[in-house]
Amino acid sequence: MKKYTQLTLSQRYQIEALLQAGLTQTAIALQLDVDKSTISRELKRSIALRGRTSGSYIATNAERKSKKRHREKNKRILLTDELKQAIATKMRTDKWSPELIYQKWKQDNINVVCHETIYKWIWKSKLTNTKQNLPYKELYKELKHGKRRQKRGNIKDTRGAITNRVHITERPFVVEQRKRIGDLEADLMMGKDHKSALLVLTDRATLITMIEKLNGKTAKEVTEKITKRLSRFSTSYVKTITFDNGKEFAGHQKIANKFNVKTYFTTPYTSQEKGTVENRIGVIRRFFPKKTDLRKISKQRIKQVELAINNRPIRKFNYITPIEKLNNKFVALMS
Repeated sequence: MKKYTQLTLSQRYQIEALLQAGLTQTAIALQLDVDKSTISRELKRSIALRGRTSGSYIATNAERKSKKRHREKNKRILLTDELKQAIATKMRTDKWSPELIYQKWKQDNINVVCHETIYKWIWKSKLTNTKQNLPYKELYKELKHGKRRQKRGNIKDTRGAITNRVHITERPFVVEQRKRIGDLEADLMMGKDHKSALLVLTDRATLITMIEKLNGKTAKEVTEKITKRLSRFSTSYVKTITFDNGKEFAGHQKIANKFNVKTYFTTPYTSQEKGTVENRIGVIRRFFPKKTDLRKISKQRIKQVELAINNRPIRKFNYITPIEKLNNKFVALMS
């Protein structure tokens, strides 16, 4: 068998001429001194299937298709020391998963190996003690292990009851569509021994997330924090807010009146009804794991994490970030 080589444009012109002369694939291969399979493969790839040239082999078209194939062909990229350092930094600093790193860097035309290769390297680094792998031996701890948040429903609480609640089933259908900006979900992320907490607000359409540090968990402080944060936006920005049944949200009516928004409440003990903010809390946990004493976390660090999360690519957004999604929404509204 002859060694396979790429056909040149000159050879493709010969193929075109010889086909028009009625030669078989075997005869053309002998004329060009190439293997018959080379001619067979070339014709399968390059004979037009529709249009005016349907059924014909055109040399210039075949050359154009060949260059396109080579341009789009996956190139083998080695997991170099420089690339390992960059991946490790992204995982440790921004808490990106190997899949996020691969998909986003590929979109941005940054050379990167596939996420499966990254996973294999991480676990190999954990299990081996070579000098090359030692700096990454603990990197596996940055991987998400899929633990679920525990519910907060069994804690005895003597704070005031929530009045004027409207059940989530009364929420307009437009909220379910996730197309407009301003439909928020709110929740608390608890710290060590339930003695500290973060207030988390997430926009359902864009996943833009706002995080506020709390000194306590009283309804008064939570109401004040939400009011202060929403005051940064125009009065038309926020349209609805969905809460769970924690007593810390008893001041919802004050928020509704001040911003002219509708407030809704989930069914007790059904966190999946506000799954958007629950998902974002899961990402925040990557930075502040359970049993973290949030009282010791500075406001500056919390703002850094908020920025990191809003610049984190989202799979369902085709790996653009919440900030990019929000900008796209604004552009669409202006056009």
